[in-house]
Amino acid sequence: MVELFNMIKNNQAKSLIALVIISAVIILALRIAIEQVVRISIAQNETNALNTLRIISTALENYAKDNSGVFPSSLVTLSETKPAYLDKSYLNQPYMKSYNYNCLRLEPSGYSCSAMPVKCNLTGKKNYLVVTGGSLISEDCDKKE
Repeated sequence: MVELFNMIKNNQAKSLIALVIISAVIILALRIAIEQVVRISIAQNETNALNTLRIISTALENYAKDNSGVFPSSLVTLSETKPAYLDKSYLNQPYMKSYNYNCLRLEPSGYSCSAMPVKCNLTGKKNYLVVTGGSLISEDCDKKE
């Protein structure tokens, strides 16, 4: 009878160890999968931010070409003209694809517009800036100056 009790006790211990090992493997696999999903999401967000800034820059440059080299004072102007240079005002969106957009300088002589992640290293890793002429500049959002 004692032998039977020891066998049951040993099997329960082995089962518990097996469950702990299986749980650890599952948790590790989930962590790796979640990290991949976040990386892919960040890459998509950064691509969307770059494309949006290119769209804004192209619209601003085209407007200036059609208006004797004078840039508009507002992006809203670009969506209100006939034909419209932009289909919507990107600056008025709360955030699009996890980036905030802002035109820090929008003057008759030029512009600079930026895209910054809502949460650095979670929704994006780069800040982007497009300036007059369509030049794009990027830097890490967590860069300490």
